[in-house]
Amino acid sequence: MSERKDKHFIKKPQYPGGQAAFKKFISDNLKYPEEALKQKIEGTVVLKYSIDFKGKVGEVKIIKSLGYGCDEEAARVIRMLEFEVPKEPRKLRVLFHKESKIFFKLPEAKAQAKIQYSITRKKEEKKQDSSYNYTIEW
Repeated sequence: MSERKDKHFIKKPQYPGGQAAFKKFISDNLKYPEEALKQKIEGTVVLKYSIDFKGKVGEVKIIKSLGYGCDEEAARVIRMLEFEVPKEPRKLRVLFHKESKIFFKLPEAKAQAKIQYSITRKKEEKKQDSSYNYTIEW
């Protein structure tokens, strides 16, 4: 029986932990730019970047721009990434190109609920009205 050959001669770089870890890394390190927050800018930045044979991100190009500091922030986070590049079957020095989308969505303002109510209690001894006002915020 002959040995079955692998379908792909050159293995693509993978982010350690897979796609879920990749998304978590982006969300943990992405900081919403102040200018974009002030202008209430939301959208997607599309980037194309190269990964060298060591797994380091090299050149980063913006394919679809959003502006207001979002492009620079997306490029900064992408440059922080490190990929695992399989060394099999040979030690080839291949430059890989990858495209990613970084989503900028405005953080939701915490909804503050305010409940007000009054309790009126009559004291029978002195025949006075006592009022209590409560305000509960969360």
